[in-house]
Amino acid sequence: MQFTEYPTQPLMYITNRPEIVFTHGKGSWIYDNEGKRYLDFIQGWAVNSLGHCNEGMIEALEKQARLLINPSPAFYNEPMAKLAELLTQHSVFDKVFFANSGAEANEGAIKLARKWGKKFKHGAYEIITFDHSFHGRTLATMSASGKAGWDTIYAPQVPGFPKADLNDIASVEKLITDKTVAVMLEPIQGEGGVIPATREFMQQLRDLTKRHNVLLIVDEVQSGCGRAGTLFAYELSNIEPDIMTLGKGIGGGVPLAALLSKAEIAVFEAGDQGGTYNGNPLMTAVGYSVISQLLAPGFLEGVRERGEYLKDQLLELSKERGFEGERGEGLLRALLLGKDIGPQIVEKTRLLQPEGVLLNAARPNLLRFMPALNVTREEIDQMMAMLRTVLDSL
Repeated sequence: MQFTEYPTQPLMYITNRPEIVFTHGKGSWIYDNEGKRYLDFIQGWAVNSLGHCNEGMIEALEKQARLLINPSPAFYNEPMAKLAELLTQHSVFDKVFFANSGAEANEGAIKLARKWGKKFKHGAYEIITFDHSFHGRTLATMSASGKAGWDTIYAPQVPGFPKADLNDIASVEKLITDKTVAVMLEPIQGEGGVIPATREFMQQLRDLTKRHNVLLIVDEVQSGCGRAGTLFAYELSNIEPDIMTLGKGIGGGVPLAALLSKAEIAVFEAGDQGGTYNGNPLMTAVGYSVISQLLAPGFLEGVRERGEYLKDQLLELSKERGFEGERGEGLLRALLLGKDIGPQIVEKTRLLQPEGVLLNAARPNLLRFMPALNVTREEIDQMMAMLRTVLDSL
């Protein structure tokens, strides 16, 4: 079918989209309506942790769809319980609430922290967040985010989110008052340009929050579920947060997210939190398959190895082309271009013939790489060769 034959006109405008329609995919490759294939290093913005149409996920979906899809969140179901057990067994957390998106999980974390502050900290409600951070697109999570311009789009903002500077512990300490209930951060700022919090900063932050009886919330919507080379990114710093949020990779492509906390922080009462689809067995069965595959012997070690290989290739390219290096963890990485040519590169790599590459410019002066966690070295080599072709044409 030609693009004009697809009924795209009724879709509400939210962003500029190219005139192609994706029809199917497998692993690291995705195909459009004209049969052209693309090497996908976006993977739904770090969502498809196991690539397109993973067999284990498909099997879980098919099996569960014939058993039970949604009995209502007012009742327990087996996949919900099994996934919650798997997550708590392999983390420092005790309690899990399932949601449908990272923004919803972060909204839940904000509510949980404020509820805890009301019960145990004299009504403290402010949550210190960070400049350049991204926590979602609800009104509260946009207010929590440090994304430029978001303070005016849907003004007035939800109050209570003073902003500190990532990797600057003094900037956090000076914002702490008797109103402060928590500090919330991404261990790796993804939308901000793949900016990791240093190990030292994370440890300083944990010490600071403990001293002031303030909760530490890690937003691992993008950095969690194997993306950083460990199951969860907080493990890189050898700390124990109080609350963690997951999204994107936990569902491997289906709508699933999670809010996790230590037992003593889980203070929701009946009616405080919910959601019609939350914890439904269809999505949590897929999540169980995804997390089980990530925990398979050698898988996370392979993520770390491929992450180092991608890092080495990007550093070599940077040196070769006079760029400004690279940064990131595991298979969430950025190439620092030193000039605002990112969007141009993204467009040209997509238009390459006979095969294209899907890349992302989280900022105009860099490229962000979020391949499937099971991407191969050969696919990384293919991507690098195609990227060089485009760079040669600029």
